Amino acid sequence: MTDFAHRSVLLDEVLDALEPRSGGVYVDATVGGGGHAEGILTRGGEGTRLFAFDRDESALAAARERLASFGDQVTFVHSAFGDVEAELRARGVDAVDGVLADLGVSSPQLDRAERGFSFGQDGPLDMRMDPSKGETALELVARLEVDELANVIFELGEERRSRRIARSIHEAYDADELSTTSDLRAAIHRVTGGKRAKRDPATRTFQALRMAVNDELGQLEALLEALPRLLVDGGVAVLISFHSLEDRPVKWYFRRSTQLVPLSKRPVIASDDEQRENPRSRSAKLRAARRLPRSEAA
Repeated sequence: MTDFAHRSVLLDEVLDALEPRSGGVYVDATVGGGGHAEGILTRGGEGTRLFAFDRDESALAAARERLASFGDQVTFVHSAFGDVEAELRARGVDAVDGVLADLGVSSPQLDRAERGFSFGQDGPLDMRMDPSKGETALELVARLEVDELANVIFELGEERRSRRIARSIHEAYDADELSTTSDLRAAIHRVTGGKRAKRDPATRTFQALRMAVNDELGQLEALLEALPRLLVDGGVAVLISFHSLEDRPVKWYFRRSTQLVPLSKRPVIASDDEQRENPRSRSAKLRAARRLPRSEAA
């Protein structure tokens, strides 16, 4: 069994919103370890079809193993979630009954030092969700000027000390002292007094670089814009976010859309029991929306 173990957040709530049925076609745009996908296929029963997307090959390997018993009900696609529409079209699929996206980085990715997502373990400055392509976090830092890097840290990390942090990172790079996650954390701590902080001051910068490396907001925008075209009339989209930079675009897209109607005014959050059992669920917000009939939508 692969070691990509990952607890599915808000599983019952996802299934209640999607209402999988036999004969339905569904997309898990971020399949991860396959927990949500397994729930969709089990609830839907025989005849349910699922397209399982992930840009992390190790996640796809775990999902293939977990979902093996469902056979050809599942189609696995190595792709980022922003490319779901194009990938489905290439496979002759024009519309689906439901789309799920569990946004953000997964626990197994954070726990693997070689992926470079976390300052909790020393590893290379990589941060790519798909390690097979694209620039690493170190290459991003090398490419950006100090002001550009500061803007990334401010906008994607909501870090008010972004200018000082960016200068310190570049000084470390110029001194050939920036190659690992520990090096990056040390460069941040030099200007933020890390040891005195209750929350590690490197957190926001690591988030910003990860989001920039993986174009996470660009991918989210592409997925949101594709939803009205992808969903059948009455189809449902479910998105789970873990911080405000993800949640805000989802909230406003659903509210302003003339083709989708939100299923609830407020985001669905994890129960007290789930939050106790799975700390990752504490920051999760689920928003769902239903595709209006095309005869009614503007």
